[in-house]
Amino acid sequence: MTEHRDQPWGDEEPCYVISVAARMIRVHSQTLRYYEREGLLEPARSKGNIRLYSQRDIERLRHIKTLMDDLGLNLAGVQVVLQMMNRMAQMEHEIEQLAQQLEQLQSQGKEGASADPH
Repeated sequence: MTEHRDQPWGDEEPCYVISVAARMIRVHSQTLRYYEREGLLEPARSKGNIRLYSQRDIERLRHIKTLMDDLGLNLAGVQVVLQMMNRMAQMEHEIEQLAQQLEQLQSQGKEGASADPH
């Protein structure tokens, strides 16, 4: 996917109203409302309760559209894939943490062994 780094806000900054987001994804605004009802994403809301989509939301919507259009998944399939991807990301994070802990323990063990004259 193309990254949009020209804007002065971050990927999580809500900045697109629903009509603009729908045009960017090439779907109808009602489709985005339906995705929200189905729990596929949760856009931010303005003080006036207007849906605001971030760049991250737009990327997620593009991913959803790709899964449906190119792979032929229905919404239930998309939900399963997205849940699996989220779980995989969590597991990868846990593995990174465990690897860091292991590295720390190994370096502590080496320090203790070099300090021990026996």
